[in-house]
Amino acid sequence: MEITRPTNLAAALEARADDPGADLLAGGTDLMVEVNFGYARPEHVIALRRIEEINRIENGRIGAGVTWARLEESPHRALAQLSRTVGSPQIRAAGTIGGNIGTASPAGDGLPWLAAANAEIEVASQARGTRRVPWSDFFTGVKRTSLEPDEVIVAAVVPDDVPENQEFAKIGQRSAMVISTVAACVMRDGNGSVRVALGSVAPTPVRAHQAEQLIAENPEPSEAVLEEFARTVAEEVSPITDHRSTEAYRRHAAGVLARRLLERCLAQ
Repeated sequence: MEITRPTNLAAALEARADDPGADLLAGGTDLMVEVNFGYARPEHVIALRRIEEINRIENGRIGAGVTWARLEESPHRALAQLSRTVGSPQIRAAGTIGGNIGTASPAGDGLPWLAAANAEIEVASQARGTRRVPWSDFFTGVKRTSLEPDEVIVAAVVPDDVPENQEFAKIGQRSAMVISTVAACVMRDGNGSVRVALGSVAPTPVRAHQAEQLIAENPEPSEAVLEEFARTVAEEVSPITDHRSTEAYRRHAAGVLARRLLERCLAQ
């Protein structure tokens, strides 16, 4: 197996252009699992850990190489919350937000927060330079993205208007070190409008726009509106039945979880 260890982004993009089929390696918490189980046999790995440009957090940009351990201290409340739920301390010390984005698993813990924040994914290639892709265009299916073969994920770019009032939670078969059955992030603006994003309930992260509109029309929701909010969220998702949960449970849990997070936001 060939390993390329670039020390800057330009060198990484050159290596990617020379071999678009190479595997990108940051923390390795996804790729090495596949290697250990014999699901993957990389011929060429481009290791990204030494690239300083993707390890920075500045001006609304979270570098793709930033680890979950660092994001546990994020000023964004829900991002810090979800970061603490990712695997074990060892996984959080190695795993990166860029790996979560690139893997594009429906159960990716960081993806509902990116959706609620209206984040863009910054990617780069040697041939075309840098571009930013809205999260809704970047994630195209189960473990599928719009990333071109010669591109590298550089950062998640967060706009300035992300509400400070935000909450994240997930449901799983255990209370720790668990792949989510349902994950949700709710953000509430000062004007009372909300953003509701969910994971593990569709092929990609989703926003519950009808539920958001319901709260926009009822910024101080009554008990009846909260019940309708939960029901609307449950109707907007499109989960499947698999070894972790049934479609019916995921749909019910999505509504319950979103309501609980909204109530927490209302109490702040």
